[in-house]
Amino acid sequence: MAKHTTGGAALTTLILEVFRCNGRLLEAGDRLTRGLGLTSARWQVLGALAHGPLTAAQIARNMGIRRQSVQRLVDVLAAEGVVQLEDNPHHLRAKLVHATPAGQGKYARISAIQAEWVNNLARGLPATELARAVTLLREVQSRLRRPSRASSARPKR
Repeated sequence: MAKHTTGGAALTTLILEVFRCNGRLLEAGDRLTRGLGLTSARWQVLGALAHGPLTAAQIARNMGIRRQSVQRLVDVLAAEGVVQLEDNPHHLRAKLVHATPAGQGKYARISAIQAEWVNNLARGLPATELARAVTLLREVQSRLRRPSRASSARPKR
C-alpha cells in the first residue's frame, strides 16, 4: 500500500480543509441570498454573468462544475426572469445566457450584502497570507487540469 509523502500528506490535509470550507461557504451563501429568492448556486451563475453573457458550458468551466448542472440552474433562473437566453453568433445550439435587469438588480443587492459580510470575515486576517493562499490554490487547480500520471492515478486492485 502506498504511503503519503510529507507533501502528499500536507496536500491531503489542505484538500480536506477546502472541502469543509466549501461546505461552510455554500451554507453562508445560502443564508446571504435567502431574502433575495436565490441560492448560493444561483448567485454563482449570476456572478459568472457579471461581465457579460456566456454559454452554460463557459459558466460551468469557470465554476468548475458540470454543464448539465449549470443548464438546470439557467433554466430555473430563466423561468424566474432573472436570466435570458439569446442566440449565439458563434454557435448554433449553445445559447448565450445574460442577466436581465431583474437579475442584475439581484446581483447588485447580493454583492453589497457580500461585501459587508466578507469585510467582517476578513477582519484580522493578513491580506498577504490570503494572497499566498490564493496563489497556492491556483497552482493546485492548474495541476489538476493537466493530464498526468500523478493526477489520474488509480489505485491498484
